[in-house]
Amino acid sequence: MQPFVHLHVHSQYSLLDGQASIQRLVDKAVSDGQPAIALTDHGAMYGIKDFTNYIAKKNAPVEAEIKSLKKEIEGKSGEELVALQEKLAQTKKKLFKPIIGCECYVARRDRFQQTEKIDGSGWHLIILAKNLQGYKNLIKIVSKSWVEGYYYRPRIDKELLAEYREGLIVSSACLGGEISRKIDDNQIAEAEEAVQWYKNIFGDDYYLELQRHKTNRHDADQTTYPKQVEVNKELVRIAEKFDVKVIASNDVHFVDEEDADAHDRLICLSTGKDFDDPNRMRYSKQEWLKTTTEMSQVFADIPEALSNTLEIADKVEFFSINNDALMPFYPIDPEFGTEESYREKYDEPTLIKEFGEDDFNRLGGYDKVIRIKLESDYLTHLTTIGAHKRYGENYAADIQERLDFELETMKRMGYPGYFLIVQDFIAAARKMDVSVGPGRGSAAGSAVAYCLGITDIDPLKYDLLFERFLNPDRISMPDIDIDFDDEGRGKVLRWVTEKYGTEKVAHIITYGTMAIKSSIKDVARVHKIPLSESDKLTKLIPDRLPNVKKVNIKAAIENVPELQQAMKNDPLVEETMKYAQMLEGNVRNTGVHACGIIIGQTDISDIVPISTAEDKETKEKLLVTQYEGAIIEETGLIKMDFLGLKTLSVIKDAVANVKLTHGTKIDIGAIPIDDKKTYQLYSEGKTTGTFQFESAGMQRYLRDLQPTKFEDLIAMNALYRNIAQCRWRSAARGRRFARYYRRCTRSRKVERRK
Repeated sequence: MQPFVHLHVHSQYSLLDGQASIQRLVDKAVSDGQPAIALTDHGAMYGIKDFTNYIAKKNAPVEAEIKSLKKEIEGKSGEELVALQEKLAQTKKKLFKPIIGCECYVARRDRFQQTEKIDGSGWHLIILAKNLQGYKNLIKIVSKSWVEGYYYRPRIDKELLAEYREGLIVSSACLGGEISRKIDDNQIAEAEEAVQWYKNIFGDDYYLELQRHKTNRHDADQTTYPKQVEVNKELVRIAEKFDVKVIASNDVHFVDEEDADAHDRLICLSTGKDFDDPNRMRYSKQEWLKTTTEMSQVFADIPEALSNTLEIADKVEFFSINNDALMPFYPIDPEFGTEESYREKYDEPTLIKEFGEDDFNRLGGYDKVIRIKLESDYLTHLTTIGAHKRYGENYAADIQERLDFELETMKRMGYPGYFLIVQDFIAAARKMDVSVGPGRGSAAGSAVAYCLGITDIDPLKYDLLFERFLNPDRISMPDIDIDFDDEGRGKVLRWVTEKYGTEKVAHIITYGTMAIKSSIKDVARVHKIPLSESDKLTKLIPDRLPNVKKVNIKAAIENVPELQQAMKNDPLVEETMKYAQMLEGNVRNTGVHACGIIIGQTDISDIVPISTAEDKETKEKLLVTQYEGAIIEETGLIKMDFLGLKTLSVIKDAVANVKLTHGTKIDIGAIPIDDKKTYQLYSEGKTTGTFQFESAGMQRYLRDLQPTKFEDLIAMNALYRNIAQCRWRSAARGRRFARYYRRCTRSRKVERRK
């Protein structure tokens, strides 16, 4: 049996075309003893971060063993050293290798031509990253395919391939590839010419790809395999003529052979066809992740096509696509200082002494720390100005002590640039008459943020903890959620984009998946089940089930007798539920994160692949990261949340209406925190439209509590939150709430009697 590695693999991130989860793909390849696997989704790299993260998790025990052996080797010599080194080498071979790739579309002419019918399609091409440089070039190519080459689909061209060829391995792909298409059209000379071009650009890193999807199923596509047979003959001949190696692949779209029929339904969804349509698109149903044994049988007559896949896997290095925080550069006023002037003032030993050797090295050495030093000093300068505005010219020593502690923490953690940027766009928002929220979350515990105008609540007055926001003992990114009025949010985003550069600002992608009910309705539609019937099926799915953590279709079938009966009575319903279960959770579409924004130190496409999306309101083309928010920060990019808050728009409109009707200009920020009329409204429970104070239960308790100071509202909000979910009468949180509530209401009654 010839060892083999799959190099042409589509996951569910090939939207509505792939039906394989990354976890199942990797698990099957590992259990089969394959040493690696590639991920080559269509035109995008959406799943790459999930792919590398999951494989890193699988490799964690082996990595721990390698680390232990390396430590054991220290100080050893002679035969013992040789034995340990051999053991280390063997252990490293146990690591499963992720091969990062993409099946790109190569424009028939070039990526900028977008007028003719021929420009709406593209030749398929498998591109794999050999090393970190190859990864950087691949994400640049894929990003440009969206930003510059998108026409019905993201397209690259040969100019991009030539420019970014370093570190890439390329193969000719399936029947949709340029070489195969030209052979199939009997354009042999043109096919040979194309092979010579790729060979000239990529040398020994260019391969011709052979596929054999022989099927005996009557409900599968019967035209693919005969074409593959004829094309393969020419590919082998051309390979010999031009000294190009061949590789075997299977065009993987699902994990197991049993998944073929579910994938068939997915293609119906993708193409908008009914399952019984005789003219609909069909696959050969051979597109599963075949085992090494299965691939050895398919290519028994060309064993080198299998072994060459191992050669490619060996060429690919282990590398990480994660980075330490890549803080964007805030443009500091040159009159205050520049990096050049700071290099003259501070040498390396001076900065090591100031930061400490551990922090100096963790932050990246002299070139990084000199920038942080400049940003930290400027942040201190702005904070001092703000402190005089907030606390007066001669503020107390304990305030200065708190500010010094926070500023030192920000400096040692490497985050002063983050705070400079946030205060900058908040100040710009206010100048543009955009309403800005007073601050929320743990950021309210920062006195520096208060002095910079990022928040409007004095943390010292309410004994708020800075360590909840930034903790020097636990390095993590600061996370400040900023509220803007709905209409003004777009203005702020445009300002940020103009200031930092279009290529350095991007939105964050989101993925929509086939949830329980939508997957049932989707499959039912394909099966031509009336909408009224599919609605009845989805209504049988409960929101909760006893002793079931997460309700899914499988759990619903097992626990709902009515659903079991419906399946028993109608074979089509049974079939619908079967395939809906197999498709549940599949990625269906992409969207744009409601508030997450990335501001990069360099072009975003230097760090992660980007795609494009249309702004629903302005119809502008937005740059969007291809990795989602939950994992984007692992790549070093800094996420900031720009939230549009309707309440701020309401307040802004109310202030404008008061001025229009009464001629009185109200400064909403100047209303005192102890305003009696406001507390009277709370005491009467008139809090409709007030975030976290508008529920009927909260209004009832407010009427009983009769709050008279801000601390009452703080305690009520903190203790009441999620009461319904935690069954407060028996929960610890509920007991705390009950004690506080009884104590406060008793004291209010005593006061009223007096």
